[in-house]
Amino acid sequence: MDIIFTEATEEDIAELIRLRIAYMIDDFGSVSDYEKECMEKQLSDYFKRKLGDELVAFAAKDGDRMVSVAYLHIIEMPANSSLLNGIYGVVLSVYTEPEYRGKGLCTQLMNNLLEYGKKRGLGRVDLSATKEGHPIYEKVGFVDKDHHYTEMRYKY
Repeated sequence: MDIIFTEATEEDIAELIRLRIAYMIDDFGSVSDYEKECMEKQLSDYFKRKLGDELVAFAAKDGDRMVSVAYLHIIEMPANSSLLNGIYGVVLSVYTEPEYRGKGLCTQLMNNLLEYGKKRGLGRVDLSATKEGHPIYEKVGFVDKDHHYTEMRYKY
């Protein structure tokens, strides 16, 4: 195993799409052919527009194959007393192919992501952890949030 850690570029979009769909299947159990087709179309356009700017993809590659990925979505909002520069990141869709799990790839990707966020001047980095990912995120320094507000959502 000869793993290389890198930031994904436009040349990696096909692999990013493949792993995003693998993540969805792993997280939700299945993806219909129609859902897969819709995601492939949207993700291709989205990655072309956002990758490297609002979205940074940290990847682990074994040869030409991407085997693990962690996304950092960078968001700017009006400043407040706990986020004076108004810029923060949200970690999305951390995924490692099953045969590569337990080898420290995710931990290294998260360390790379956090170092990047520090250099970019982010005020904080948020994420929603699965039960499987929680210990990894704690290991790299994430702590459970104390919710001042109740999380809510309106769906169309």
